[in-house]
Amino acid sequence: MGSLDLPIVMGAEAYGGRPGHGLAARDKIARGPGAGVYAEQHAQRRCDGRKEPTLGWKATDIPDQTGRVAVVTGGNGGLGLETTRQLAAHGAHVVIGARNLQKADSACKQILASVSGASLEVHHLDLGSLASIARFAAEVKAAHPSIDLLFNNAGVMAVPEGTTADGFETQFGTNLLGHFALTIRLLPVLLVAPAGRVINTTSTARFRAGKYDLTNPNMHGCYDPWQAYGMSKRADLQFAIELNRRLTDRNVTAYAADPGFAKTDLQITSAKAMSGSRQGPWRRLVGILGQPAATGALCQLRAATDPAAVPGALYAPRWFTFGAPVLRRVGAGMRRPEELAQLWNLCEQETRLTFDSALG
Repeated sequence: MGSLDLPIVMGAEAYGGRPGHGLAARDKIARGPGAGVYAEQHAQRRCDGRKEPTLGWKATDIPDQTGRVAVVTGGNGGLGLETTRQLAAHGAHVVIGARNLQKADSACKQILASVSGASLEVHHLDLGSLASIARFAAEVKAAHPSIDLLFNNAGVMAVPEGTTADGFETQFGTNLLGHFALTIRLLPVLLVAPAGRVINTTSTARFRAGKYDLTNPNMHGCYDPWQAYGMSKRADLQFAIELNRRLTDRNVTAYAADPGFAKTDLQITSAKAMSGSRQGPWRRLVGILGQPAATGALCQLRAATDPAAVPGALYAPRWFTFGAPVLRRVGAGMRRPEELAQLWNLCEQETRLTFDSALG
């Protein structure tokens, strides 16, 4: 696969063909005046009385993605792997950002075994390091002058208290700040695309965010693994809503996706990190209420590829923890403008990256 400091390219190009980079018709998102400001409120209204596919939105509903370039963080496992598989199966060239390149190698081989001619590319990415994020973004921009889809998918869940390379609480730093930094750095090439989309993976754990104190995002002196995870996932949802608002009248839109209880390696890792008495109940709960990773990934795939997807909205399973992806109402408490602005300012301050600088 090549040395660890070089991009790993697999698929059609590696076997003498060409990845799907040709010009293709891409769906465009109508962005009239004020669309970003009111899109989330429109999403709330459309939650009532809307018509969903009778059998639910499925992978077969994904439009042709030929000619598109998608970036998927954590595309080497769980939801990211299934997202990468479907995007490749529908013609997209997928750039995987992965911390574990050996695991990424195995994931690519697995996809190639089931998707003939899949066009894949791998770069090292550690979302817990702003320096790694900067290198990854530079490599991606050098290889691709235009990016159509960015899946802010990777994450850590309910881990013991710790810090990232830059001193942030591990979950807030990785799940939110890392993806914020990546989005800002890739925004210039997303804006080049005819209709770029950014999709943030949130979680039902957003309801377990505790106090959600943005004056103490690192939870100094009050750390709880699940509250920290919930805080990071609530922040991911709010980041998507606020990003979409700030992109008003531009050709990039943002969405949030909740996979429900998806049976992924993230769940296994989280269970192992728990105390012995809590591992069993958690595994059983996921086993009963969970759904396959491929089904959980449909929420972010719909947000990314459905031509009718509502900008600034949340897509989640029909039955809360499982089921086909549907447009989900976001409570007013998670949409307070002052809280969205506070979170955004915090992200810019901690990462030292600003929205205005990305716009040039």
